[in-house]
Amino acid sequence: MQKLELFRHSSLCVCQMGRVAAKLNIDFVISTGDNFYDDGLTGIDDPAFEISFSKIYTAKSLQKQWYSVLGNHDYRGDVEAQLNPILQKIDPRWICQRSFIVDTEIAEFFFIDSTPFVDKYFLKPKDHKYDWRGVLPREKYLSKLLKDLEIALKDSTAKWKIVVGHHPVRSIGHHGDTKELIRQLLPILEENNVDMYINGHDHCLEHISSRSSQIQFLTSGGGSKAWKGDMDKDKKDGIKFYYDGQGFMSVELEETNAKVVYFDIYGKVLHVVNLPKGLGTSVSAI
Repeated sequence: MQKLELFRHSSLCVCQMGRVAAKLNIDFVISTGDNFYDDGLTGIDDPAFEISFSKIYTAKSLQKQWYSVLGNHDYRGDVEAQLNPILQKIDPRWICQRSFIVDTEIAEFFFIDSTPFVDKYFLKPKDHKYDWRGVLPREKYLSKLLKDLEIALKDSTAKWKIVVGHHPVRSIGHHGDTKELIRQLLPILEENNVDMYINGHDHCLEHISSRSSQIQFLTSGGGSKAWKGDMDKDKKDGIKFYYDGQGFMSVELEETNAKVVYFDIYGKVLHVVNLPKGLGTSVSAI
């Protein structure tokens, strides 16, 4: 069985995350972006890397490999700094790339760089500046990203195909659905039998089941600045769980079942998802 933990959170739940990780004996950790709030890193020597990462996640159970994607707030800083392998010399746990694949025994995790898909960051930057080095020309960058992802998904023979990005495909939270991902990414996910799409961005915990495929949309963005109180109550299609507060989630994978558990900052179980493989998808909640 493979066990991992996925989250973005405040320091309030670090202790509980360490306890859950120890109980599950996790294999690795995933961060769904906005790794350094509010404006990423200023460079490879930014003390925020150690203050917000190395000196925070000190539990023995969290001394595993960390796989991170970039969020829109990371793009407001020096993106190249987060991608620089020098950070791995500071803390060997840290791995952050734009788009990459983690191949495990029974699952493949396809990490994608979702921020460049979103039009408003290019058309209406407001008071924020974004570091688009390595992304421009945008159309060419996105075309290659989607082509590479499609090829990798088609070639995958993994029992579980899990895609991780910062922005949600489906969400009823503050930011809502990401229309650019629905238009450009979702068809590729559906055509290639992806089991889960895991994201952050909306500061909440939520679970939405697709009506047109097996995909489960799982948001783990319950970090700081939660409790916005602006859930879209008119959207009910496929909604299985929504929590407008802080917390994190864990994933346990077996060949015939995936178990996803959502926790609040006190370690209380809020919602459980069981996804049998090969037996049709079923969902149970606590």
